[in-house]
Amino acid sequence: MDQNHLKSLVKKFLVEHNCLKTYDHCISVGEYAYELGKNYLDEPDKARIAGYLHDISAIYPDDQRIAVAKKMGIDLYKEEIELPMIIHQKISKEIAFNEFNVTDPVILSAIECHTTLKEDYSDLDLVVFIADKIKWDQQGEPPYIEGLMIALDHSLEAAAFYYIDYLLNHGIQVLHPWLNEAYVKLKYDLGYN
Repeated sequence: MDQNHLKSLVKKFLVEHNCLKTYDHCISVGEYAYELGKNYLDEPDKARIAGYLHDISAIYPDDQRIAVAKKMGIDLYKEEIELPMIIHQKISKEIAFNEFNVTDPVILSAIECHTTLKEDYSDLDLVVFIADKIKWDQQGEPPYIEGLMIALDHSLEAAAFYYIDYLLNHGIQVLHPWLNEAYVKLKYDLGYN
């Protein structure tokens, strides 16, 4: 898929839904994921595509996400019902598939777990997860950025572990099962047991 064509499709889709700020974030994450992916992936373009589409579900506010997910046939965890913001990653995957014709399961996986990661993560999942944390959608610098970048000098896994560990020690609202499973696996893979 041509990157400029996809960029314009994403822009059109988000502008039509008054989500221009989300467009800027998606493009920023996609470009950063591509650059990061050049160091870790055989096909870094896949990271760019996943980044461009990761927050495409911003068209649905939090209070609509449970209903939208059910309509799309998405299974939800009780943690997602408790904090509907998290559902956006699964909805984005469905929109990428249904509206943008993304059929590559590796790209769809990276979109689907970009907020929580998951136990059976791929390098692409890690790249998009980390890119989203570095190019976050809030004002200013992320409070965890310095430690995350130091960890990233070691590996993608170390950076992902650092971020999740930071969350767990700074009042995470709900502990999503995928996040917990990813944390346990990262801890084991990094030999932190």
